[in-house]
Amino acid sequence: MTANASTLLEAAQEVARVAGDVAVRHFGTRLVVDTKSDGSPVTAADREAEGTAREWIERRFPGDGILGEEFGLARPDARRRWVLDPIDGTKTFIRGVPLYGSLVAVLDGEDVLAGAAYFPSLGELLAAAPGMGCWWNGSKAQVSATSAIAGATVLTSDERFQQSAQQREAWCRLAGQAALSRSWGDCYGYLLVATGRAEVMVDGVLSPWDAAAFLPIIEEAGGVFTDWGGRRTIFGGSAIATNRALTVAARSLLHGVSPEEDGADRHG
Repeated sequence: MTANASTLLEAAQEVARVAGDVAVRHFGTRLVVDTKSDGSPVTAADREAEGTAREWIERRFPGDGILGEEFGLARPDARRRWVLDPIDGTKTFIRGVPLYGSLVAVLDGEDVLAGAAYFPSLGELLAAAPGMGCWWNGSKAQVSATSAIAGATVLTSDERFQQSAQQREAWCRLAGQAALSRSWGDCYGYLLVATGRAEVMVDGVLSPWDAAAFLPIIEEAGGVFTDWGGRRTIFGGSAIATNRALTVAARSLLHGVSPEEDGADRHG
């Protein structure tokens, strides 16, 4: 099916809603929690939400590939593919905390054409496509203008699970200079950065289905999204999302160097 950017943005939002509306029916119920091969938890809610989203896409975009956290890759040769995380923040979800979301992105090769993040227990929907802005419940979203780390709120999913000892030290360096640091992160942290309620979100370990929706969301809200190495990519296995004013300062602190040594202004 041929689709323009507007159509894909609308479709991404609809798929996110479809997955989230399934997930929320399970929220707060007694769930059987299984453990996947990587040690992460999964429930029937994750599987049902992704299965329903896949069915929606199959009916409307039958030639597209689909990559989902729970059921892997369908049609690997398709240039356009949908990337799904039916419940981002499953550990949060199974504990009855509403800071989880359903994430959807549409890619052409490695370029993200549209992204959406739906938070069904909070009633919040974020969506963006390159050149079309970032939209939060139908209104334009914008990162904050805070320009000093001392006045910033910085977030991570779990400070214990950065990828290395160096990353854990980096997080402590950043958090120690910020006005406020919190670790109820996952997708909720990127929502807060995109809507100007936090300034920095970092993840030492991140899969493409965790990251894909947020690259256009953060950028179209006026921020900067990179991996820890400073590359603009969803495939780097990590992420740093900031408002634009703190692009250099936050990455320099995380790398433990001066802004001049870090060369962080290349990220903007």
